Amino acid sequence: MQKSSRLAIYALVELAANPDRQVSVAEIGEKYRVSAHHLAKVMHTLGRAGLVRSIRGVGGGYSFSGNAKRTTLLDVISLFEDTSGECKLTDSSAATSVEWVLFDVMCEIDDIAKATFGAITISTMLKQTERRRKPAGVGVGAGAGAAASRPAR
Repeated sequence: MQKSSRLAIYALVELAANPDRQVSVAEIGEKYRVSAHHLAKVMHTLGRAGLVRSIRGVGGGYSFSGNAKRTTLLDVISLFEDTSGECKLTDSSAATSVEWVLFDVMCEIDDIAKATFGAITISTMLKQTERRRKPAGVGVGAGAGAAASRPAR
């Protein structure tokens, strides 16, 4: 997944968590440790797609204007990446059987990823985020120096 897609998902989840609040690009950028300049470009794309609304002036920023229950991660990713493409083997005329098998495996992984991203909505992300929040000092991810590994389910 490209950085723009990740930034867009971070921003949408942040904004959808408080749909009545206006959040600045700088505030989102600081929270997710990303360039405000890059994030501004992402927000512009999200605005054109109707997922966020820009509010100008003092106290302005962005607010969520999409439908969190209908907007999937695949919808968001598709704004920044080509998700419609077919799986292609660069030189199929000279491919060995091992290359074809690996190609088939990679295509299957792509299909599974698309299906998963297409099944997860912004609303689902909000629910998962709430489940991840734990009191300070409890469980994985509690401290600033916590390891970035995925906890067992």
